[in-house]
Amino acid sequence: MSRHSRLQRQVLSLYRDLLRAGRGKPGAEARVRAEFRQHAGLPRSDVLRIEYLYRRGRRQLQLLRSGHATAMGAFVRPRAPTEEPGGVGSQPDDGDGPRNPHDSTGAPETWPDGR
Repeated sequence: MSRHSRLQRQVLSLYRDLLRAGRGKPGAEARVRAEFRQHAGLPRSDVLRIEYLYRRGRRQLQLLRSGHATAMGAFVRPRAPTEEPGGVGSQPDDGDGPRNPHDSTGAPETWPDGR
């Protein structure tokens, strides 16, 4: 078996450190494994991308170790209560948020001066 390069050893060490730091935090171990699996197919020649991901992983490790992180997850858009799993649902307008510039027909609204 060939010896690992310095960068490979650093990445493997980061992987182990992330798994250790994520113990006891819901979702952390699964997220770490999924992230590493997702990028496992990167070509060894793509050193810039590997170094970028390594630095990103080091920052995540610092956050996990800081004690402020209680869980680890992915940012996803939550599904609205009226939304079906495969489609887009409509949400009632509560008047608090920004208005849609289109009326219910999809045509642009007209301004008070008729524009």
